[in-house]
Amino acid sequence: MSTATRPATGSEPEPAAQAGPPSGAAPAAVGRERGRRRAHRRNLFSALLFLSPWIVGFLVFTAWPMIYSAYLSLTDYDVINNPEFIGIQNYVDLASDEKLLLALGNTAIFTLLQVPLYVVVSLALALLLDRAGRASGFYRTVFFLPKMTPPVAVGVLFLLLFNGQNGLVNGVLGFFGIDGPSWTTDPAWVKPGLVFMSLWTVGASVIILLAALRNVPKELYESAQLDGAGFWRQSFSVTLPMISPALFFIIVVNTIAGLQTFDEAYTAFFGAGNTTYSNDAALFYVIYLFQQAFEYLHMGYASAMAWLLFVVIMIITAIQLVVSRRLVYYEGDR
Repeated sequence: MSTATRPATGSEPEPAAQAGPPSGAAPAAVGRERGRRRAHRRNLFSALLFLSPWIVGFLVFTAWPMIYSAYLSLTDYDVINNPEFIGIQNYVDLASDEKLLLALGNTAIFTLLQVPLYVVVSLALALLLDRAGRASGFYRTVFFLPKMTPPVAVGVLFLLLFNGQNGLVNGVLGFFGIDGPSWTTDPAWVKPGLVFMSLWTVGASVIILLAALRNVPKELYESAQLDGAGFWRQSFSVTLPMISPALFFIIVVNTIAGLQTFDEAYTAFFGAGNTTYSNDAALFYVIYLFQQAFEYLHMGYASAMAWLLFVVIMIITAIQLVVSRRLVYYEGDR
């Protein structure tokens, strides 16, 4: 009968001691973790406290009105009586409203005329300011001051400057032997006149483009000069690509502003007691929306118009964003 053999190694090895944190280490780590969490909660509370004015303002003055207007767009509401739910009837009526199509067409034409001219004039003035040297600070102030003019005052100024009989613009044109048009009564010249008047407020865009121009690295111009590039070649190969983000921002912002044009045109052509110059050529989309809401008290229909404009702006902005991927150069994407 055999017996189990054991290795001749002497006494059996004792199990190795397991490594572990020294006494008191675990409670200290737990305490540090709790401290980090408390600090995180304090920082979060402080951030929300500082953001609370904006959050409250957004919820009260933006989010809630949008939600409520979406509801009103599905109702027949005249402000006096309670809203009556009618489903999508307001949206169906939009498609057959000839005056709405007229207003939408006027707005589209105005925007297509205004935005390119606005950008070109802003860029030209920014290029001049970039070469102004020490006097640029004074000229920046001069160009920006008209931006502070109330839009209602600009509308009144439009009637004074572009009056077909004795306006200053036609007076200057007459000095050079040019017979000026009837800016305020001729349907063909109403929108161009408003476009020219909108150039009164290019100051903000000029400042943005000037800042972008001064951020272009000088080394790029020096390299272009060494390669024999002239002014125009440098402008198209260096300046425009480097300031393209600022240009894109100005185009998007002014497109949205053009589609919502109201103050100047309403003051000049549809203001209180103004029946002489009222013209369908100046009936822009937001003006027609305002009339439906506050003159005819068709608040439900006006809400549907507002949501239609919102969708149009979103689509146009989305298209601009897609196009910008090919045309706009961002230095961080290199």
